[in-house]
Amino acid sequence: MNNYDNFFIGVRNLSEARKYYEDILGLKLKFDFSSKGMIAFNVGNEEPAIILKDKNVFKNIKPTIWFEVENVKIEYNKLKKEVFSFYLNLMKL
Repeated sequence: MNNYDNFFIGVRNLSEARKYYEDILGLKLKFDFSSKGMIAFNVGNEEPAIILKDKNVFKNIKPTIWFEVENVKIEYNKLKKEVFSFYLNLMKL
């Protein structure tokens, strides 16, 4: 693993979660796609964001971290041999 990218977290109430992340944690809004069930917050000066997804829109949302790797096929197969389970199969982006 070379680095990490975005963190995805499901929330029950997007507007309440926004207040918490902005007012309590003091994070700055990165983007607001509330109408599509998603908002994101910067953490310091890092490019990766904490992205909140509305569980009412994204019914099967699971806490997720994106990792950056040299070769996704190699890492995928290596992790698949271990105790990891994937919700989706490897797909081309």
